[in-house]
Amino acid sequence: MRDVSSKAKTLRTAKAMATVKVQPSTIEAIKSGTVPKADPLGVAKVGGIQAAKNTSFFIPYCHQVPLDFVGVDITLGNNSITIQTEVKAIWKTGVEMEALVAASASALTLYDMLKPIDESMEIVSIKLLEKKGGKSSIKETGEGLTAGVLVMSDSVSRGLAQDRSGKFLEEQLRGLRLKVIGVRVLPDDRARIENEIKTMADNERVDLIVTTGGTGVGPRDVTPEATLAVIDRRLEGVEEMLRSFGQDRLPTAMLSRGVVGIRGKTLIINLPGSKGGVEDGINALFPAILHTFRMMRGEGHGRKGDKELGR
Repeated sequence: MRDVSSKAKTLRTAKAMATVKVQPSTIEAIKSGTVPKADPLGVAKVGGIQAAKNTSFFIPYCHQVPLDFVGVDITLGNNSITIQTEVKAIWKTGVEMEALVAASASALTLYDMLKPIDESMEIVSIKLLEKKGGKSSIKETGEGLTAGVLVMSDSVSRGLAQDRSGKFLEEQLRGLRLKVIGVRVLPDDRARIENEIKTMADNERVDLIVTTGGTGVGPRDVTPEATLAVIDRRLEGVEEMLRSFGQDRLPTAMLSRGVVGIRGKTLIINLPGSKGGVEDGINALFPAILHTFRMMRGEGHGRKGDKELGR
């Protein structure tokens, strides 16, 4: 079973279809209500919905997904019955299997209820029509963007400890196709942190600055204060996402005071100093956070659904 504990919950949708080939006389029996086993369409809809909700019982590697919606529509043709299913969930993994299982179960229910009057009946197709949601649906990449990594640590800057979070962060950003200009280590000194952020943003024109360390409540933790002093606009929603995502995995993540904001055309993100905290931050924000640059360029969301929802 795949580990999805590091994924963020997003709206997932999937649509599937099944086709059952029948005799024209079978279609007439359904329309006239003379099928011996009562109403096959109504029972098939219920069968599909029940099956979708219990997919993990049938398919061993499927996760137990809390479904928000299951729809089953059945259309009668001249010599065929078409079943279309739709499933929605706000969760960490997709729901394509739930949609396929719903379509399959509805088709099998029809087969069971119609077999007394149609021995030639055949389930000819079960297929996925579409799936949406999750990181695979986000088309933003870091291609063409530059990034700088700042490590805030007294001990690392003095050579008394080894940097782990900064190097890990660099690897992750490169994996997202950002061009990382380098990893710089600073002591927990507010003035120096402010100056380095300004240099990267104003002089080097870095698109993204990600800091690691100095976000807690220790006497030397001043990264949030330094960041607040230099940003033009604060992105509180991103901060909320970071803390919420982190706290679901580690209760003490609520103590992080990391700030996220914009200076000029540079996005600045504070992440905790631990490798685990950085990993949670990357999983929580990327690649969706890269949409910020499209917005800063005045290109809008670029999605039909956003306009419909007033976003």
